[in-house]
Order: sequence, then C-alpha cells, then structure tokens
Amino acid sequence: MTMRPIVRFGDPVLVTKTAPVTTFDQRAEKLVRDLLDTVDAPGRAGVAATQIGVGSRVFSYAVEGRIGYVINPEIVELSEELQDCDEGCLSIPRLWYRTKRAERAVVKGVDLRNEPVTVEGTGLMAQCLQHETDHLDGMLYIDRLDSETRKRALRDIRRSDWFLPSEQPAPTTSVRLPSAFGGNG
Repeated sequence: MTMRPIVRFGDPVLVTKTAPVTTFDQRAEKLVRDLLDTVDAPGRAGVAATQIGVGSRVFSYAVEGRIGYVINPEIVELSEELQDCDEGCLSIPRLWYRTKRAERAVVKGVDLRNEPVTVEGTGLMAQCLQHETDHLDGMLYIDRLDSETRKRALRDIRRSDWFLPSEQPAPTTSVRLPSAFGGNG
C-alpha cells in the first residue's frame, strides 16, 4: 500500500493541464493503485493525479461506499440544477468555501484495460467528479468562487500555517502572490 503525499497550493503541477494516458502498462497500474491507496483515508472523496505530483489524466474516488478510478475522464453531462455546497481540497487544507456545482454529473473515461467506463452521481458524487476533473484541467475549486469569496480564500491561504515552509519565518509584511496565484505580482 502506497499512500502518496498530497501536493499543496502553490505547486505548478496543480495549475497545469494533464496529459492523457496513452500506454496502459505497469506504470499506469502503479499510478492507479497509488491513487486508490491515497484516497482510502477518512475524509477523502477524491484524489487527482496532479495532487500527488503526476501530470497524467487520472483520478480516484471514494464516495458513499463507491470506490474507483477513471483514466482520461471527460465530463459528458451536467444537470442544469445546481447545488450550493461546502467544498474543500486536500491541496488547500482546512479551508472550505461555498461552491456552486451541478447537482448531477456524468464522467466517461476508460479503465486499465482501456475499456470504456462511465461514472455518474448526484450530490457529493457529482461534486467529486467535477472537482477531480477540474484538477486534471489545471483548475482548483477556488477558481470557481465569486470574486469576493476568492479574494478571501487567497487571503486565508496566505495566512495558513501550511502555505510557507515551516523552517522559514512568516514575513512581517504582506505576502505578494504571483499573478498565476491570484496576486498582482
């Protein structure tokens, strides 16, 4: 069992679009196994490959007793009905914000045999499918927040004890984020 460490906000892999998996070999099997092991912890609903530092288009999920993975997922259907849900992210620890998501989502992709798979769900499963697919497109859930809430989220991130390496003292002046992370440079 290999539970991989989670990459945190600020790492460029989180804002980089992933590459599709084209070779279904032992390397792909190991990635899927690592994703399944990593999502198998209390409080986790999904883990995208980018969250363990891998730029491949794969995610795992563990929602309401359903555990699995999707390779090369694409959202093929979203309901017009929305849910306004609390959303968090393992890559942005301990910070939760109200996020609008489709109430129902359908994702199509393939498995390790390159056979078609479809995963669909409502509520938390729909939220997970959208959240993890966003990760693979280089998007974080805070990018979906309204502008005022996003500003607050970025401020909260800058103030978080996990944002700066613990061996460096926090600056006494405000931290300026590069524009890629919502700052002015």
